[in-house]
Parts: sequence; C-alpha cells; structure tokens
Amino acid sequence: MKAGTTGLARLIDATGYSINGLRAAFINEAAFRQELLLVAILGVAAFWLGENALQWLILIFPLFLLLIVELLNSAVESTVDRIGSERHELAGRAKDLGSAAVMLSLALIAITWAVVAWHRFNL
Repeated sequence: MKAGTTGLARLIDATGYSINGLRAAFINEAAFRQELLLVAILGVAAFWLGENALQWLILIFPLFLLLIVELLNSAVESTVDRIGSERHELAGRAKDLGSAAVMLSLALIAITWAVVAWHRFNL
C-alpha cells in the first residue's frame, strides 16, 4: 500500500490486494480450489438443511472459516518456501501447524453439520 494513503483510496487499494490474494490462491493452490468446491456444494445444501436463518448462518460460518484458515496456511507455506528450499525443522513445523489448522477447520464443519442434521432429523 502506498505510504500516506487514507480514506476511500486506502479502502480501494486494500480491496484490490485482497482480490489479488484470492486470485493467487485459486490459481496456485489446489487445496483452496478443492475447499472452494466443498464450500459451494455445502453452501447450497445449507439452504436445504438449515430450518431458519440462524441455522443457515451456523452452517455457513465454518465454511468461511475453512477458506480463511486455508488462505493463512497458504501464506505461511509461501513465506517458508520463499525463505529457502532446504529442509529445516522449523519450516516443517510451520507447514504442519498450518495443515493442522485446516484439518481442525474441516472437523468443525463436520461437527457443526452433524449437530444441525441431528437436530433437524431428530436422529
């Protein structure tokens, strides 16, 4: 961002950078594309499974959280890869921690959807 940019100009710049980040994730990260497909499918299914606006929001929130966590994980991986290609314990740990965060986000989706389905169908 340009130094001293404020107000609407800063907002426009920031929005452009965010769109660039989403585009980069879509182009360069297979996991992001796969998770985006999952979000699209489950996003549509949420209208069917959720009985009201609150349940719909409860189903949608962890889907967005998954995409957010994947973007952060990709940022960590890109940074680690930029630093160097040699194997290092801390670089591996950073990547593993990011992967674990994505896995927990997926688990949150599964648990949330199971609870709402349980409630809806009184299983």
